[in-house]
Amino acid sequence: MTIDTHTKLSIADALGRLMKGGLPFRFEAYDGSVGGPEDSPITVRLVNERGLSYLMTAPGDLGFARAYVAGDLEVEGVHPGNPYEAMSLILSQLRFKVPSAAEMLQVLRSLGLEHLKPPAPPAEEHLPKWRRALEGLRHHKNRDATAIHHHYDVSNRFYELVLGPSMTYTCALFPTADATLEEAQYAKYDLICRKLDLKPGDRLLDLGCGWGGMVRHAAKHYGVKALGVTLSREQAEWAQKAIVDEGLTDLAEVRFSDYRDVSETGFDAISSIGLTEHIGVRNYPDYFRFAYDHLRDGGRMLNHCITRPDNVARATAGAFIDRYVFPDGELTGVGRITVAMQDAGLEVRHAENLREHYALTLKGWCENLEANWDEALNEVTVGRAKVWGLYMAGSRLAFERNEIELHHVLGVKVGPDGNAHYPLRVDF
Repeated sequence: MTIDTHTKLSIADALGRLMKGGLPFRFEAYDGSVGGPEDSPITVRLVNERGLSYLMTAPGDLGFARAYVAGDLEVEGVHPGNPYEAMSLILSQLRFKVPSAAEMLQVLRSLGLEHLKPPAPPAEEHLPKWRRALEGLRHHKNRDATAIHHHYDVSNRFYELVLGPSMTYTCALFPTADATLEEAQYAKYDLICRKLDLKPGDRLLDLGCGWGGMVRHAAKHYGVKALGVTLSREQAEWAQKAIVDEGLTDLAEVRFSDYRDVSETGFDAISSIGLTEHIGVRNYPDYFRFAYDHLRDGGRMLNHCITRPDNVARATAGAFIDRYVFPDGELTGVGRITVAMQDAGLEVRHAENLREHYALTLKGWCENLEANWDEALNEVTVGRAKVWGLYMAGSRLAFERNEIELHHVLGVKVGPDGNAHYPLRVDF
């Protein structure tokens, strides 16, 4: 069939031309065109030309996120704090095809070549990588501090509304399918304490400690003298107040500090819960060597982080995540983490994958954001709140589909005599 490239298509028709089987959801555009099934549970509405420009200049998740966060693309039928059902439908049924040159030219002419000029991104978007390079090399201390500030120094109250009383922004451990989020976060911290074999009087270093959940749990329930470090000033201030309020000042401390500036050594245990994603794969050797050097002989390290299901994919976290959620974040497979720990001198003793638990954790966070949406908007912009709903719902799907995983890897610093101070069988 010969295509007349000068025949103008509506926006809905042009979009449909790019998809196998047509649009899987109801679509409405500002030019009055519609497409997709009338009985679809969701309707995607393109409300203006800027939204079209976002979609055309950054095809894929980044363009969609820009239009959605800016309010130029609306999704009707789901709550913006918990768009899981819409994302599940879209990601499971949306299939793009490779159009012929003539089809592509017709689509571009119909949509308007003027829309290939990128608009300014929404205020919630972080700097592109080339701009971040002006702040220093990737994962340099200054650049890391800026990246952490972008994500974590938003509003402690906002995080309270999303994360719940535990103020724990990492994967929980659900002892049963019907456990509450708080019960699951308690179970996670307790499992890590048992994996580290913590006992009263032990010294624990928690790297990237967030709001101090691990530090406070270990001090309160195991009598451990715990030090946590975080690059987020707001996290450190919140954590120190919680330590005072809980009467743990004689055992627990949280510092606003880069972990690389910790001078104390001889720790009995080191926990790293959700930090490895931020440090960069090429920095793994130095990171795990730091842990090795700061442990006593027989000391243990537990590394908890998001991983990929293989060790060959690029470590970058994707355009949307990089610009809106975790600037400079990197994910890789558990194999590379295990190798890095071994090469640093740690003897790997145990590893497990908790990806289903992270899907349940994200489900709980999305439900919290939906339930507290109005109050959340007192703390952040509508765009920022949308980013969170989009990111958490999308991440939940990724864990469910085994596109990303969550691994615990436990290592031991073996003494010069080969003694790992490790039992024949563990009880965790």
